[in-house]
Amino acid sequence: MKVLVINCGSSSLKYQLIDMTTEEALAEGLVERIGIQGSILTQKVKGRDKYIVENPLKDHQDAIELVLNSLVHEKFGVIKSMDEISAVGHRVVHGGEKYSQSVLVDEEVMKNIEEFIKLAPLHNPPNIIGIKACQKLMPNTPMVCVFDTAFHQTMPEKAYVYPLSYEYYENDHIRRYGFHGTSHKYVANKVAETMKKDIKDLKIITCHLGNGVSVTAVDGGKSIDTTMGFTPLAGTIMGSRCGDIDPAIVMYLVKEKGYNIDEVNEILNKKSGILGVSGVGTDFRDIRSAMGENNKRAILATDIFGYQIKKQIGAYAAVMGGVDAIVFTAGIGEHAPEVRIRALTGLEFIGIKLDTTKNDSHEVGDGMLISAEDSGVKVYVIPTNEELMIAKETLALV
Repeated sequence: MKVLVINCGSSSLKYQLIDMTTEEALAEGLVERIGIQGSILTQKVKGRDKYIVENPLKDHQDAIELVLNSLVHEKFGVIKSMDEISAVGHRVVHGGEKYSQSVLVDEEVMKNIEEFIKLAPLHNPPNIIGIKACQKLMPNTPMVCVFDTAFHQTMPEKAYVYPLSYEYYENDHIRRYGFHGTSHKYVANKVAETMKKDIKDLKIITCHLGNGVSVTAVDGGKSIDTTMGFTPLAGTIMGSRCGDIDPAIVMYLVKEKGYNIDEVNEILNKKSGILGVSGVGTDFRDIRSAMGENNKRAILATDIFGYQIKKQIGAYAAVMGGVDAIVFTAGIGEHAPEVRIRALTGLEFIGIKLDTTKNDSHEVGDGMLISAEDSGVKVYVIPTNEELMIAKETLALV
């Protein structure tokens, strides 16, 4: 069985075609600049040169049609016909309180996702466009929605209810939702598999450190708390997002600096975080180079990053009454040893002992152990694979 995984952004589309008998990606690709001049598709197949198509694409339906044509291309494709695609799994960012599991797409599901646009105005609309485009081009192929928020629906009320007037939760559903759920679920299960233990017997802290950052407490296979909140702006410092700050700063920026709310939103989401503190950028390769030149702001940004992750690890160890394993994943989590060492140094009192030689490696395998042999808490670096997780959820439903 072959599952096509689609992840639609506002002007981009990532995809993978996965053979579920081997869990191997037959092809993966990226379509960029949809609806913008210079639209381009780049498809990678193991053992072959990249297949690149530059073609005007007015919308996501054009993009998905190009993806399907590329997959069945006589020379560069990997399947003979679209009939070989048994199902399509769609990443959908927000499922509100309605969905704690992945679901088959039907009219009611589509209406609900549209309702959740007010909770994820930047993400859900392109997700919806992608689903509708696939439905039009592949009307007889089952579609599945896999929600970023679903994994965190097991959080207890004390973890997700904000201390605002309760009516805002009751009437407006303002609460902590959490994101990156597919990634947290994947790496937590991978840790249990690597440790050869039942996930129900483990307390795991998963650290998804990319341009977006979230840390999750996974107790017995269930998310019981996570750092991102009502939106992906909350939590620890991120690439260009500030994470948790004093809410009164927003009022100060409006009243004293004269910014309007859209300008403040731009500052908090796109001009803060690692970028804002360092002044260098969001890419840790650039930050690392700047640190090598003794750039004090780049060093400070990295110190803040590690410090905030450390605080979160300590908090979640306290919440769960202990921790058996910690896992780092995503671009920074996998490739920035300077962040990992800052996040873990000083946590020896809860049983964490790092193997600095292993940690210093920039290359990670599929489940690299970076804690010392006598460490009471196992620490892993595991590449995330959200696409495979989406494909597995899709397979389970169809």
